[in-house]
Amino acid sequence: MKEALSLPSALRAWLAEKLVESLEYDIDETLQTLWVTEAKKRRDEIRSGLVQPIPGEEALAQVRRLLES
Repeated sequence: MKEALSLPSALRAWLAEKLVESLEYDIDETLQTLWVTEAKKRRDEIRSGLVQPIPGEEALAQVRRLLES
């Protein structure tokens, strides 16, 4: 860990990417299919105008307010 953290940032980023890629093989295919289906549904809702997206900062502020109450 200490060695990895001492690498230059570009190499750390490359290593992180490779580590994440190595985990992707453990993904449950059924779960992956469900996520893709949900993502496409949300995309279509936005494209059709059924749902209006909001900026990430605003979404996080709303979540924080909900958690505080």
